[in-house]
Amino acid sequence: MHRFLIAAFLMLTACGTVTVSTATPRGPSPSPQRPAQEQPVASAAARQFVEVVQTVEPVAEAACRRAASQDNCDFLIVADDRPGQPANAFQTVDSRGRPILAFNLALISSVENPDELAFVMGHEASHHILAHINRMQDSASVGAVIFSGIAAVTGANADAVRTAESLGAQVGARTFSKDFELEADRLGTIITARAGYDPVRGALFFNRIPDPGNRFLGTHPPNSQRMDVVRRTVAEMGGR
Repeated sequence: MHRFLIAAFLMLTACGTVTVSTATPRGPSPSPQRPAQEQPVASAAARQFVEVVQTVEPVAEAACRRAASQDNCDFLIVADDRPGQPANAFQTVDSRGRPILAFNLALISSVENPDELAFVMGHEASHHILAHINRMQDSASVGAVIFSGIAAVTGANADAVRTAESLGAQVGARTFSKDFELEADRLGTIITARAGYDPVRGALFFNRIPDPGNRFLGTHPPNSQRMDVVRRTVAEMGGR
């Protein structure tokens, strides 16, 4: 089970959307202490994370309720403390359908300002608001049916049909993934601005991640295209 960690000394608001936990020591030896100069940096990153959560979460939940596309708009925002993970954030739902936004420690410590963290948070919340998980599952199902159907009518054996079905599901799931990312960038821009952050400054986070380019069946659009969406959305909002 994934463990979620945030600095225990930080004051949390009554909404309680940041999960706090501690790991149980496995042996008598104390954990190695981090260098003293790293501790203030980690503490500042943790405080910034909590502050951004407290500011962005109510705005994202209000946007979710206005969209009326989801039954559950009660976001649970957590920090994933698994070690050795590359910087990442993702959106999922739990067994009861509650939306979860997870940010690992590498990402929390890598953002250069609260605008970047707010933009990433708004983007991930937008995936839920826009029902992207459900829409991707629908696309995968359609792709599986089409590919397996083609294989069946061409006389393929059962194994080939199953292979075609699996391939079709993958193709179907990826077909609209770039569009989903751009949709989330657009709504994420609006959420970021409404929360009082600068979405253009926040989207500069793209400049520090690998550019996926415009690959066929890639999952993410080029970074330049994403920046264009952010700038256009801000312009449509009248500058903010």
